Amino acid sequence: MDEKLQTLLNNQVINEHGAALIYTQLAYELDNLSFPGMRDWFYAQAAEEREHAQKIAQHLLDRGYRVELSDIPVPSIKAATPLDAFEAAFAHEQKVSEQIREIARAADAAGDLDSRSLINWFLDEQIGEEATVSEIIDQIKLVGNDGSGLLRIDAGLASRNS
Repeated sequence: MDEKLQTLLNNQVINEHGAALIYTQLAYELDNLSFPGMRDWFYAQAAEEREHAQKIAQHLLDRGYRVELSDIPVPSIKAATPLDAFEAAFAHEQKVSEQIREIARAADAAGDLDSRSLINWFLDEQIGEEATVSEIIDQIKLVGNDGSGLLRIDAGLASRNS
């Protein structure tokens, strides 16, 4: 495997663990705002990010490469409203999408066909992630500050199948 690609994949393992921490913080923020359904949605999202980290790590390990974790940067995140939390999540998903596209470009440049199925899976996953969070943002914007509307969204998110 090309050294640049190996480094990018290893860094993405770290990034996915960082995403899990970001989503955990957002869960704490929503818990503080008394939206347990949204909190649980973010907890489920955090668990999914840890699964993503493991998926990439396993790809590296299966190909005989060492995975090395390092410091995981987590930005300070505060959410005064559910909209704040989901907009932060959307911005983060856009960042992750670009990270995955960078990995795809590096794999293509290196001619690494063995990483292609993994990378394609993540490219597809990111389209879904952005669409889901965007839809939640649209719904929150639609109800605005209407408490009953926010509570309906909260209840709907509580029923997420992880």
